[in-house]
Amino acid sequence: MNCELAQQYIVLYAYGELEDEISHELEQHLAGCERCKHEVQVVQTLQQVMSLRQAIEPSPNLLTQSRMRLEETLDTMPAHSALSRLRGLFWGWTAQLRTAPVLAALLLIAGFSGGHLFDHYMASRASAPHNPIVLTNAANGAIANVSGIVQTPNSDLVQVNYNRVIPESIQGSLDDPQIRQLLLLATQNSLSNGVRADSVKLLADECKAGHECDDGSIRKALMVSLRYDHNPNVRMRALDGLQPYIAEDTRVRDAVLEALIHDPDPNIRTEAINLIEPVQADSSVRDVLQTVSTQDANPYIRTVSRQVLQQVSDIQ
Repeated sequence: MNCELAQQYIVLYAYGELEDEISHELEQHLAGCERCKHEVQVVQTLQQVMSLRQAIEPSPNLLTQSRMRLEETLDTMPAHSALSRLRGLFWGWTAQLRTAPVLAALLLIAGFSGGHLFDHYMASRASAPHNPIVLTNAANGAIANVSGIVQTPNSDLVQVNYNRVIPESIQGSLDDPQIRQLLLLATQNSLSNGVRADSVKLLADECKAGHECDDGSIRKALMVSLRYDHNPNVRMRALDGLQPYIAEDTRVRDAVLEALIHDPDPNIRTEAINLIEPVQADSSVRDVLQTVSTQDANPYIRTVSRQVLQQVSDIQ
């Protein structure tokens, strides 16, 4: 086994999902390859760290939306039926029979016979009456899933029970607990970048205005968006909403410093430097600024970090 193949099996090996034979080959490879052995140790360490965190169950809304997207994707995929694959094999076989006249003649006879039987079969199917489809409790909304199937004995009648996702809306003040709960849900569960950006902006504006954001749930949602949202516009708005709490909440300060070091968007890293001005004298902040001033890929950010460090030195 080479390193390239071993890399494909390492994750399955760490979770005990690898077949015994392949697992034995991988262990023999690991015994003589330090690089792959180190990769296994990294995966196992990550697995141990993840096991210490409490597992979060996905919400019913997220599961429903995921199933709907999966069904839509499957519907758009081109169908490759068994009949089409059989047809391809058939034509490949017949190409080899061009030099075998006897077999070709037999194949022709079999084709005529099969076509005759198929015509009889289709005629019998067409003559059989189809039962009408009856919908009960038909409502607007996409079909989420099928919950049950019951066939009437000795007949072709089938009853299919299914659930629908019906869109709803609610209107209220930003101070309303239900409105806030829906906004918090939108920061994580929405499939739309625009919806996430709007919800984060509204929550950030509430925090900046000092409207009861001290319960921790909104602050935590903004930190999650800053750390993990893939859209830079959403992360920038979350960073803006955390500004009032940098001086008093070390968790917020750590989230902003992480963004300063790791965020791929230079605009967000630059804004993070501006936001930590009230806590520039903090030792952890100075350490991060020192790292950024020498290692950041953006020359402007390196320059700004050095200027901030110089100001702190002058003040001290």
